[in-house]
Amino acid sequence: MAESMQGLKRSHRCTEVSNQNIGETVTVMGWVQRRRNLGALLFADVRDRSGLLQVVFDETNVGSEGFAKAETLRNEFVIAVVGTVQKRAAAVNENLKTGDIELVAEQIRILSESETPPFPIEENSQTKDEVRLKYRYLDLRRPDIQRNMMLRSKIAYLMRDFMAKEGFIEIETPVLCKSTPEGARDYLVPSRVHPGNFYALPQSPQLYKQLLMCSGYDRYFQIAKCFRDEDLRADRQPEFTQADMELSFVDIDDVIDVNERLIQYVFQEAIGVKIPIPLPRMPWQEAMDRFGSDKPDTRFGMELKDVSELVKDCGFGVFTGALANGGSVRGINVKGQGGMPRKKIDKLVEFAKGYGAKGLAYLCVNEDGTYKSSFAKFMTEEELAALVGAMDGAPQDLLLFAADKNKIVWNVLGALRLELAKELNLLNPDQYHFLWITEFPLLEWSDEENRFMAMHHPFTMPMEEDWDKIDSDPGAVRAKAYDIVLNGSELGGGSVRIHQNDIQEKMFEVLGFTKENAHEQFGFLLDAFQYGVPPHAGLAYGVDRMVMHMVHADSIRDVIAFPKVKDASCLMTEAPGVVDAKQLEELRLKIEE
Repeated sequence: MAESMQGLKRSHRCTEVSNQNIGETVTVMGWVQRRRNLGALLFADVRDRSGLLQVVFDETNVGSEGFAKAETLRNEFVIAVVGTVQKRAAAVNENLKTGDIELVAEQIRILSESETPPFPIEENSQTKDEVRLKYRYLDLRRPDIQRNMMLRSKIAYLMRDFMAKEGFIEIETPVLCKSTPEGARDYLVPSRVHPGNFYALPQSPQLYKQLLMCSGYDRYFQIAKCFRDEDLRADRQPEFTQADMELSFVDIDDVIDVNERLIQYVFQEAIGVKIPIPLPRMPWQEAMDRFGSDKPDTRFGMELKDVSELVKDCGFGVFTGALANGGSVRGINVKGQGGMPRKKIDKLVEFAKGYGAKGLAYLCVNEDGTYKSSFAKFMTEEELAALVGAMDGAPQDLLLFAADKNKIVWNVLGALRLELAKELNLLNPDQYHFLWITEFPLLEWSDEENRFMAMHHPFTMPMEEDWDKIDSDPGAVRAKAYDIVLNGSELGGGSVRIHQNDIQEKMFEVLGFTKENAHEQFGFLLDAFQYGVPPHAGLAYGVDRMVMHMVHADSIRDVIAFPKVKDASCLMTEAPGVVDAKQLEELRLKIEE
């Protein structure tokens, strides 16, 4: 039967007790990690969020009633123990912070009993994710998950501390917002008071933070909850947390400067890693050409090489056909893998097809300098030698080529180099390669919508030197946009915002908005811009992704307390679920069968 805590007060968490407390009487409370019965002596490891402390029960000190209670202990019972700290009688446990001491119990209370858990509460659990997430309240007891959560808390504090010292004001923005058509899908919330009308949950505080600049707050910051109704991946959730900011009277370099110092401060204080600044910068076009990605992982080489010019007159129709259709031929050199078995190469071909490739051409450079290739018979010895030379090929290298429209070639080879890096163990999680990607295209063409879409959002400032192309060649206009990338993952992104009415109107026109459409969707912002708007810029980080990298987690779910699974459901609460007919009636909603 559970007992009351009355009269007891915890004096220490488990690992706050040390050899400095030897001889002292202390009170600890926590969960039984495990119990060992040696007859006259009984040992229990007690766990709280700080770690483990060994407690010793013997009848002489704890009394017969106390010893009888100790004999009933099972894993995950919650107990309070009063006792004296002493040096360990047995060998020291080097793996424990409290491994040289133990607590000799003088009093025990069982505060709560526990059924046998569905899986062991231990680090690096091998239990299936579905089971862990069904019982997430138990999974959150695991020491490695608790460390992740505590580090996350520390990171939030460090960010707030740094931003406050830099003159940022923390302001909360609404969660019930107006739906806007650009970007990812909104989560919609029906209004009871306004039947047939809906709020949207914010994909970001974008419009509000720009309004705050109009309101003269100069530097805004918020750790904000955001929502996107999109398909999930290992580093994506339907609800996520952003460290969001906006600054007035600044340009790109000002935003980058404060954020580089923020990153340096947080990584040093949170995990003791020194990040040298300034961080490297790379234009978007260079990133795509070299890595096939606008979030390149630069911890390893295997860069893309454009060999289009070299193969334009060769006899291999796959190459020449792609070039004739306005595409390109590019390749990567997988050093030392020329002896890769054909079966494995075939798997790489199938992998490439998953990213839009029709196939993958390969050339193995044998040890004696001869070639084994899927296309050698279509090219002369001289052409093959020139191709190998252009790819910096050497004996025992494997050269892989994709030929198609640029977008497909980039996607295929960008994904392929990452897949090979994983297979070849080229990714060192203890390396932190930060990189700014700059000069993004302002617009990207959508075949689905049959129009240009904003690559970031409609309020991104174009680069002044490209603005004269907005009518003649809109796709060539670059944006004053920047992403911060870490080890192949986009940590955050931002831009300088448009603050001139004529540029904003033209931007809406290029995106296919009439003045009426634009005013219907963004009227409150456009109206605000009539009353004096400062030049401003901003950036937002994905806090979840940052923590995931810092703790080397495989999934973003390991750094979020109560995450969703792939279909955006919660296995623990079984959300989303059906609601009462009365609730639907109040909202004037009807579910179609």
